Amino acid sequence: EVQLVESGGGLVQAGGSLRLSCAGSGFTFDDYAIGWFRQAPGKEREGVACIGCSDANTYHADSVKGRFTISSDNAKNTVWLQMNSLKPEDTAVYYCAARPNWGPGSYTDSYYNWLEWGSWGQGTQVTVSS
Repeated sequence: EVQLVESGGGLVQAGGSLRLSCAGSGFTFDDYAIGWFRQAPGKEREGVACIGCSDANTYHADSVKGRFTISSDNAKNTVWLQMNSLKPEDTAVYYCAARPNWGPGSYTDSYYNWLEWGSWGQGTQVTVSS
């Protein structure tokens, strides 16, 4: 059974940084894509970043590009999301998700679509004050 546990959320002032962690178990990290998503109150779940989706590259949504960085240590079954230059609009519950990777030739738009992902963590709250 795939299990994902997020940690590292909290309250931070605008311009600050946080690092989220996602510890996974029950699957082989090398064969899986791991994604970070977020959901603010009243809004749809939004894809933020993906690693292992189809190749060795990482993918970041335009809204966080240059500020957030996804990385992983497959030997430790852990994925991180380093978040810098945080803005109040980054406030949300952040979730990590997992699924078998897409393989070559896949559409990158799929990586940010939460409906394409099957396993989810419980989420961690990130609040950015102005």
